[in-house]
Amino acid sequence: MKHGPDIARVGALIGDPARANMLTALMSGKALTVSELAGEAGVTLPTASAHLAKLEGGGFVAPRRQGRHKYYALADDEVARALEALMGLAADKGHLRTRTGPRDPALRAARVCYNHLAGDMGVRLFQSLVGRGFLVTGEEGLAPSDSGLAFATEFGIDVAALRESRAPICRECLDWSERRSHLAGGLGRAFLSGFYACEWARREPGSRIVTFSRAGLAAFDAAFPLPNGSVPG
Repeated sequence: MKHGPDIARVGALIGDPARANMLTALMSGKALTVSELAGEAGVTLPTASAHLAKLEGGGFVAPRRQGRHKYYALADDEVARALEALMGLAADKGHLRTRTGPRDPALRAARVCYNHLAGDMGVRLFQSLVGRGFLVTGEEGLAPSDSGLAFATEFGIDVAALRESRAPICRECLDWSERRSHLAGGLGRAFLSGFYACEWARREPGSRIVTFSRAGLAAFDAAFPLPNGSVPG
């Protein structure tokens, strides 16, 4: 008998096209109904329910109830990280879906990766913070420096709440379209929330796309300049 993690079972759960489409849709960070996920997967409601039961049994999704409605979301950050890594692997190996038109450049420019900013703008955010010494890598991995915490506080982020959270403050996430790192963890989530609160950017309805206004882009560039030698996305 073979011992160890059963990657074959994990691969089989993710590998079904309908389930893969459902999981990709849930990377928006939103909880979706069975009907919405059936539409994303292009299957009937009973078939969608059967797929979701398998994903729930495998620990990939978790149900949520609100009144008479039942929603599904990704089970946790670990699942989101794994999916983003698989997206990066697929892109790197040339396993790409047919481009659908103008939405693709927008998706690559700025999008939600579960609960933080990804795409070119997410990579630029990460490069700026690292280049100015606001994020440093130590024995325990990526962490904000004292100056980084001060910068986050000035931006309006509740640093004390981040420290009290069980989730990691900072985490490096490989961006599937840029093939470089963007910022995940509590700080990444807080910055994205701040961009919404400042009205620099907005989430496109029914999409993972994040659109920055012209004023928002100017404010972002001023707050997060690229260090010398960095290459814009």
